[in-house]
Amino acid sequence: MTIDWQSILFQFLGGLGVFLFSIKFMGDGLQKSADDRLRELLNRFTTNPLMGVLVGIFVTICIQSSSATTVITVGLVSAGFLTLRQAIGVIMGANIGTTITAFIIGIDIGIYFYPLLALGAGLLFFFKKASYQHIGQIVFGFGGLFLGLELMSASMQSLHQLADFESLTLHLSNQPIIGIFLGTIFTLLVQSSTATVGVLQGLYAEHLIGLDSALPILFGENIGTTITAVLASLGASIYAKRAAMAHVLFNVIGTIIFMVFFTPFMHYVQWVSELFHLEAKMQIAIAHGSFNVINMMIQLPFIAGLTALVTKIVPGHDGNIDVTTKHLDPSFIDSSPAIALGQAKEEVLRMGEHALRGLEETFLYMKTGEATLIPTVLQLEVALNHLDEEITNYLVMVSKQPLSRADSVRHHTLLTNVRDIERIGDHFENILELLQYKDHHEVSLSKSARQDLIGMFSLAIEAVRKSIEALDTASLSLAQEVTELESLIDDMEDKLRQKHIARLNTNECNGAAGIVYTDIVSNLERIGDHAVNIADSILGIRH
Repeated sequence: MTIDWQSILFQFLGGLGVFLFSIKFMGDGLQKSADDRLRELLNRFTTNPLMGVLVGIFVTICIQSSSATTVITVGLVSAGFLTLRQAIGVIMGANIGTTITAFIIGIDIGIYFYPLLALGAGLLFFFKKASYQHIGQIVFGFGGLFLGLELMSASMQSLHQLADFESLTLHLSNQPIIGIFLGTIFTLLVQSSTATVGVLQGLYAEHLIGLDSALPILFGENIGTTITAVLASLGASIYAKRAAMAHVLFNVIGTIIFMVFFTPFMHYVQWVSELFHLEAKMQIAIAHGSFNVINMMIQLPFIAGLTALVTKIVPGHDGNIDVTTKHLDPSFIDSSPAIALGQAKEEVLRMGEHALRGLEETFLYMKTGEATLIPTVLQLEVALNHLDEEITNYLVMVSKQPLSRADSVRHHTLLTNVRDIERIGDHFENILELLQYKDHHEVSLSKSARQDLIGMFSLAIEAVRKSIEALDTASLSLAQEVTELESLIDDMEDKLRQKHIARLNTNECNGAAGIVYTDIVSNLERIGDHAVNIADSILGIRH
């Protein structure tokens, strides 16, 4: 009997396509339903590695994608919201959370995926409310997942007739390294560990491969899934690269351990399967879940060593910004609001240091064009936004306590200081975007225009530096100097606009360069305004 390879290939690839689309569609629906709450959960509750594991499991179950959880984690590490130790715990948990899909696949729902597809489509097409749309995505994706599996399984049934396929599976059982390689490569290609496990469950259920051949492929799948985190870390901070490397090492070390104890692990899976009378697909799910849970239990106590190893493999320091608050102790709010205001002031000063550094880094980028400065500037702006939110929330809680007249003035002043410092971050981010636009569109500024901007930039930096120092020391003289600097910045803005018009008239610069130039000048002038607002608040308090 001849085998129609074209039909087998087309049906398998079609089923794989439906499966991958359904997993992504379902995951997108789950993420939209959760909104930003999962990111906030990762940020707030990963206080130690064990909590990180639990949060990683929960988030991955919610969005049905360990890759998505890992990418979010890498982003949070890059932005300074998570430490490397916390991130490794989340990654361990994500590996466990993703095994839930394998258990879902192991449930035989027969032909009930057709009504699920119909229900999901109905919710998507006949309801306009966002929440119903998200539920429709989840239900439709869930049904499509089983439809894809059904198509792939049907395409594999003809392989029973191939003697060559039987010899291949025999070869895999004798050469487990090849199985690990196949699992890794297939997962790299389809960018979904769930798809690899689903295909493996189909092959095993059709008795096309044995357990001794399936387990190495399963181990390889865990290595292949790390590519998403590696890709997400490219171009990110060193800390993000370390988080991605930790993901790779965690799964590689786990695979080595399980290959050393391969025979006992295989007997364990067989024993559990016989004990609970598990179907073939559920046996693979048990093996997948057991691998990740046991691997986590083995490596969690050595998380400090794993952190140190990753730091040696990916050395260096790129000035990662610590965005967590250092001084906002809630216990002072009830016991001593005056001390709480002092703590808030310390945090405002840290925020000011971030704003000053962001402005200096943006200035350096304008002068050098070094692309490596861009992530630092963006990270500083994110840090300012986060500190703005945390300090404002803290001060709102303080305001609920009885305050003296002097403390009420301090409280109001700190709130306005926070707003002004955060706005400085917005303005240097605007300048960065203008400079990037200039570079990407090959817009060139004339020599005189560059010199003008350097002069105004220097004045703005000096004004911000002195305003933060004045806030720290409550110095009237420094606050007065900021007021004088702001007057110079205002005068310079008028002069620079006049010089810009003169350059346009002499064709020394073009319209595109003029837009970039005038917008940078406007942003620098506004930075001067916010610096003088900080200085005025000090003058007002002293008065």
